[in-house]
Amino acid sequence: MIARLAGQLAEAGADHAVIDVAGVGYLVQASSRTLSVIGPVGGQVTLFTELQVREDSMTLFGFGSAAERDWFRLLTGVQGVGGRVALAILSALSADELQKSVASGDKAMVARAQGVGPKLAERIVRELKDKVGGIALGPGAPAAIPAGSAADDAISALTNLGFRPAEANAAVAAANDELGDGATLDALVRLALKKAAR
Repeated sequence: MIARLAGQLAEAGADHAVIDVAGVGYLVQASSRTLSVIGPVGGQVTLFTELQVREDSMTLFGFGSAAERDWFRLLTGVQGVGGRVALAILSALSADELQKSVASGDKAMVARAQGVGPKLAERIVRELKDKVGGIALGPGAPAAIPAGSAADDAISALTNLGFRPAEANAAVAAANDELGDGATLDALVRLALKKAAR
């Protein structure tokens, strides 16, 4: 499984990028949101990835943050949502907007994505509400965690341990607030685990 790619951005299109890693070009499908922030061709880039294997194809999807990747995994777990539809949703909505939409049952917001009709939007909201928690992030919610930061890596670590994305985000945000921006990955994970256990 390819979990992350770090290399030079060799090419960028409307729905994909090619990342050159030690002379090998990886074609990565990505949301317009991710493609808009990865920087210019020729620059260094790091993407979280998810590999989907089908009978007739292997497709690598890339994400600018662990949160976006986690939402992609959740979305593709819903019947009728393939990789391309999940990317369309992640192009239309940020991870925070998606969290709020699902938590509040706002299917109209999810239906804004290209290729998502009212019935599919309703199914997405219904199936994911229990998985991500029913608490919408309010105005006092923590700021978005920058991609590639220690806090972002800590969220990824917690989700890999089995925490739901919303739980991991909340625990790491609380730990980051307490420890400050200079906190190490190890310290963030330890404190976030304590906070999540409370």
